[in-house]
Amino acid sequence: MRREPFSVLSRCSKQQTVVIILLAAAFAAALLTEVTSPSSAQGPAMSGGGDRLAATPWRPNKKDATYVGPQACVKCHETETGQRSTAMGRAMQPAAISAVLRTNPRLTFRSGAYSYEITRKGEQSLYTVSNGIQTFSEPILYSFGQGKAGQTYIYRHNGELHESRVSFYRDLKGLDWTMGYQLTLPSSLDDALGRAIKVNEARECFACHSTAAINGLELQLDRLIPGITCEACHGPGRDHIAAMEAKRLDDKHIFNPGKMEADELAQEFCGSCHQSAEQVLTNNLLQGVIRVRFQPYRLFTSRGHDPDDARLRCTACHNPHEDPVHDAAFYDPKCLSCHRSALSLKSAALAKAEENEGRTDKACPVAQRLCASCHMPKIEVPGTHFQFTDHRIRIVRPGEPFPS
Repeated sequence: MRREPFSVLSRCSKQQTVVIILLAAAFAAALLTEVTSPSSAQGPAMSGGGDRLAATPWRPNKKDATYVGPQACVKCHETETGQRSTAMGRAMQPAAISAVLRTNPRLTFRSGAYSYEITRKGEQSLYTVSNGIQTFSEPILYSFGQGKAGQTYIYRHNGELHESRVSFYRDLKGLDWTMGYQLTLPSSLDDALGRAIKVNEARECFACHSTAAINGLELQLDRLIPGITCEACHGPGRDHIAAMEAKRLDDKHIFNPGKMEADELAQEFCGSCHQSAEQVLTNNLLQGVIRVRFQPYRLFTSRGHDPDDARLRCTACHNPHEDPVHDAAFYDPKCLSCHRSALSLKSAALAKAEENEGRTDKACPVAQRLCASCHMPKIEVPGTHFQFTDHRIRIVRPGEPFPS
């Protein structure tokens, strides 16, 4: 299941691992010849870096794999009924049901000679761009992102899927340039519209924002299930249902990510869409503060990262069937599962007891509450109008440069 780079790295020390990845990154950057647009490298529909469509147990890429949809899954898994309403469950939606588009019937933006408007008409939203002389208008097909930070739009023009040059941002309650477009003004009406999405990129975008859109290696939009639902992570469900109905419990024909090792889960599974260390370090367009967006990479570069420690699994802090908890206090017990308490600094007996529990990392001399608020700071990426939680766990010192 693992790709070879990480099966090798898992046997190395942390220092050896970093050196190997940096050497691999330098080599891959030297070989990288394809030019990727700014928005494809940095935008909300994130692409680039790594083979997201490699065959895996959760995305087998078999032609005509039969997906049954979340409504079939919840017949047995009733406790996961709310997953579809989570951020992952709404990672991509048809324009007809997009909550942002429905609750914002008219959005406008202007820059120089170009004006932008997204207007709601019934179940349809129209994307209109004008330079005062010519006007372009196409219906929006899909919204990418649920609007927690922002939302970008996909439409079809001249037979090709296109990305809108403007996006909705929650903090603005309106439109601004789609990430990656801020530094270059449109040179023509065609340029002002957005950009055509290459076939390979479109497959990656829909693979990470929807379910069942990939048939073999073909993008088939008529098959897709909006958002990341059960089968995006567990694999096609038809054979699983047949096995359960036949009481074949020895082979359930379903993939369970919960059985993956900690590093494999973070880098291979979650990292296939959220950007692993391998993907980031081998993509020379992903430099600087933009890297704060890539949680598996940031966790990997944390000083205390141990790829074999289950206490640092993504699912140790996050339930993938629910939205992330925003209360910093929620994560304190998770931090203290590794770290001694502050009280242990004053009590050798307590320190020993905590060590016996596996809490061997240093205690924080400042506090033992709200750990994440200090050690996982929120950082704004220019152009996103949003602060991302930095998963590079560290001691943050005032005035220090961003550790990329």
